[in-house]
Amino acid sequence: MRLVLVGPPGAGKGTQAARLADAYHVPAISTGDIFRANVKGETELGRKAQEYMSHGALVPDDVTNDMVRDRLAEHDVTAGFLLDGYPRNPEQAVELDGMLADHGAALDAVVELVADSDEIARRLLKRAEIEGRVDDTEDVIRKRLSVYAETTAPVVAYYEGQGLLVKVDGIGEVDAVTDRLVDALRAR
Repeated sequence: MRLVLVGPPGAGKGTQAARLADAYHVPAISTGDIFRANVKGETELGRKAQEYMSHGALVPDDVTNDMVRDRLAEHDVTAGFLLDGYPRNPEQAVELDGMLADHGAALDAVVELVADSDEIARRLLKRAEIEGRVDDTEDVIRKRLSVYAETTAPVVAYYEGQGLLVKVDGIGEVDAVTDRLVDALRAR
């Protein structure tokens, strides 16, 4: 199973990615993990990424694409994977298609966790309170949700146009959301 998981911050992607990876016996791969591994390993790509991250800038697509390409070439993804946090724009989606085509593969589905922005704001504010994240104010959270909607909408549209998009309600008990995800993928 080759999956991409998208959804707004606070929709439960990390939790559901881990559960789906277990259910399908594939690695959950997040771009954050890829960046950290490359920076920690002091790879050439890690050094390039660190230059941008240390200045608070986004890592450019070419560096991100190369890191993902390297990760998808590893042995543990032969049977599939679940990508979380990539692709973030249509250009990266096209690049991912090319990476997979080079290996005679394609995505099985792109799952969008759909969640009401007011519910997400409540979740993130509660998480900020529990974890002591003073910078996660309601205004900051709303801005992050707005940026997500603007930047991810084209990716969602791209995959919807390919007939790969599966939308799943991300609100509710964790087990219920997992069940909905598995059912939606099974129905596909």
